[in-house]
Amino acid sequence: MKARFYRLIRDLHLYLGLFISPFVLLFSVTVFFFVHSWFPKLTPETANTRVVSAVSLPPGLQKLSYRPLVDALKPILGQLNVPGEIGFISNLVKDEKMIVPVSIPGRVTTVTINLASREAIIVTRETGLADALMTLHKSPGQHGSAIRMNWIYMKVWQWFADATVYLTLFITLSGIYLWYVLRAERKIGFILLFAGTLTFFGLAYAISK
Repeated sequence: MKARFYRLIRDLHLYLGLFISPFVLLFSVTVFFFVHSWFPKLTPETANTRVVSAVSLPPGLQKLSYRPLVDALKPILGQLNVPGEIGFISNLVKDEKMIVPVSIPGRVTTVTINLASREAIIVTRETGLADALMTLHKSPGQHGSAIRMNWIYMKVWQWFADATVYLTLFITLSGIYLWYVLRAERKIGFILLFAGTLTFFGLAYAISK
């Protein structure tokens, strides 16, 4: 029974670890971009602008906010052929305009809707691979939770991001179990575990002083 359980944990540790390794690598690499405020420009940014007239708008659009506003804007963006995750919307009441940022990893589109003339100015910027990875890194966060995760593909990405966290916890705990079962590795394992724990709490104490 113990041998069977050990083999099960060993296989899950191996294969689930391989499955989530690309996700862990993505989050690990992009941390350097955020911490050092730098990311490589693998390709030059490009931008293009187009104007769409006679946009169909629902009545009372400017009176909406948060999720109801996002839901009302989705069909409009569908007309304009602008897919993606809707960000923080600027509602310029006096100017009768709305500025709607829409993002796809590697692409940022700004849609300015003139409510009086029913005209939309659409500016699309291709931001490249590095920016796409950074967008994926920060997208599942809780900032703007009232409107975020409004694009189906970003919802799917959120599920995978959550799964990465849970599986990383499993890989960590199963790794400790597999180490403990191997008696020959216990001594060096205890030394490294103690050293890591001491380093962590030492840094935490130093930073908090």
